[in-house]
Amino acid sequence: MNFQGLKTVGNADFYLDVAIKRTKKYMEELREGSLRGTPLQRSKFMELSKLESVETELNNQLTKVLKSFPSLDNLSEFYKELINVTLDYPYIKRSLAAIKWCNGKNREFLRLYKDKIKLATEITRINQYRREFYGRVASTLKQINKHLEYLEHTRRTMLSYPSIKTSLTTIAIAGFPNVGKSTLLSKLTPAKPKIANYAFTTQGVNIGYGEFNGEKIQFMDIPGTLNRFEKQNIIEQIATLAVKYVAEAVIYVFDLTETAYSLEDQITLYNELKKSRKPIIIYLSKTDILEREKADEFKKKFKAAIDNLDDLKEEIKKVKVI
Repeated sequence: MNFQGLKTVGNADFYLDVAIKRTKKYMEELREGSLRGTPLQRSKFMELSKLESVETELNNQLTKVLKSFPSLDNLSEFYKELINVTLDYPYIKRSLAAIKWCNGKNREFLRLYKDKIKLATEITRINQYRREFYGRVASTLKQINKHLEYLEHTRRTMLSYPSIKTSLTTIAIAGFPNVGKSTLLSKLTPAKPKIANYAFTTQGVNIGYGEFNGEKIQFMDIPGTLNRFEKQNIIEQIATLAVKYVAEAVIYVFDLTETAYSLEDQITLYNELKKSRKPIIIYLSKTDILEREKADEFKKKFKAAIDNLDDLKEEIKKVKVI
């Protein structure tokens, strides 16, 4: 799912200003043509045109906002849960419904005041109806302003969501920062993640794609943390939810050089991941600078541990969609 197509959501004044400015331009073009009939007939034509233009412009702008947002009920469980922990899911739905309500009310006002103008016998009365229409439309927009503001907040939050293809076989690459996850991702996929030599380098969920046995596999380089879910930052929560709802398996990366994190802490995080009940492939990174004896000693406890890329790729081929 990709949220980059979400349209910027303006406030009530923004949409009203746009509608009025475009209507003025439209009316200037109409005036350039030759209008026939009595002054009353010409006034009716011009004011009806204004009302229709304002309603159409508002409807078009607000409908664009509605269409840019995905159908929340049709999202995958991962994105539904992600919205639940980062935003107010029910309030988003109410805000989207408020826009639909606003469009409906504006259509009602258009029908009401078109009828009034058509029956009017005085130009002053026609102008009064136009002003009333503008006032009621502006009032309706102001009523949904808090919803427009929340939808813009929602859009900005959703832009930070990772673009995860939930339909693909997915493998999470887990472990503490700076243990070699990003390097491994670059070896398994064409992705070229940024690799920095300090802790907490993973600023998001890095994603890459590789092909194994003719099947496209999605790999997610996710940050590791021992914090409880409610204490995690947004990136860490995304990682936790991705393992729970998206990943078919996890590659857990151990760095036995312990340059960034102690082996004890790495084992603790590994045991936490085991609670997800997802198949875990243990991979030893940085073996080129690791003493052979240390790797052999580790393998006595973790017999399934893999320390070379070819064997890891063979294990990846065995991963099945859950």
